[in-house]
Amino acid sequence: MPSTRRPNYRTGTRRPPSARGDSAPSDVISASKDGSPTGATAVPAAGTKPESPTARDNVLSFPEPKARRRRRISQGIIGSLAVLVAAIIAAAVYSPVLALQTVTVQGTKLLTADQVRAALAPLQGKPLPQISDGDVTALLQPLVQVKHVTTQARPPSTLQVTVTERVPVALVRQGNAHQLVDADGVLLSDAADPASTLLPVIDGGGGTLPQDLFHAITEVLGALPADVLARLSNASAKSVDAVELKLVDGQTIVWGNAGEKELKAKVLAALLKAPADPKNPVRIYDVSVPRHPVTR
Repeated sequence: MPSTRRPNYRTGTRRPPSARGDSAPSDVISASKDGSPTGATAVPAAGTKPESPTARDNVLSFPEPKARRRRRISQGIIGSLAVLVAAIIAAAVYSPVLALQTVTVQGTKLLTADQVRAALAPLQGKPLPQISDGDVTALLQPLVQVKHVTTQARPPSTLQVTVTERVPVALVRQGNAHQLVDADGVLLSDAADPASTLLPVIDGGGGTLPQDLFHAITEVLGALPADVLARLSNASAKSVDAVELKLVDGQTIVWGNAGEKELKAKVLAALLKAPADPKNPVRIYDVSVPRHPVTR
């Protein structure tokens, strides 16, 4: 049978800490300097609000990412450079230091440099960066000899103007007057000494040559090389399909219309370079059909 006797446990008498000389037990709470216990969480008194974390001095601040800092610095530098460049451009465009004072002219034969400078006088005192080729072209438009113009600014105060003039291809005779014309039929100037001008003469007779015939002739003359042009004495046309040229030696060139003018010019130049046959002198060069030229 199981025993009904209860076990007897001996309990020792706990001595006070001072009696044993032991250190204070671990569950003893000590107060800190500010009066709050250490090792335990301070509980706010009833009716008071807990302290906000933002009021504490131990909030950590994280450093700005390097990529963002580099981007911010780069944007600041670019912005400063843009402002500086804009200021320099504004100073260059409007500065009186770059005002135009001198105009140099190149490429003139029919015109004189003084004529070009006189036409460009309204630009004097204007800053060089504000002067464009369009401005110069507009001022030179009354000078019909000018076909094209380019400009180059040479700081601080010089503008170089290069003129491409129209090339005269013939003399137009109207009564006793002779005028130089180019391949577009533009009247360039009066010829003071027609006899010394090595260009063919277009005889307009007593009246005005019809515009279509005039352009047909000048278009043909504009296609000829300079050495062939210098050997011509006159040019005429009964119609736009019947242009004829005369050489100073008396030979006639049957040209036809203005079609295939470049090919006709090459064929004619080759025929004129061929050795002459004294027994059978050529009186007519017919290049109206340039792939099948005829001499007779």
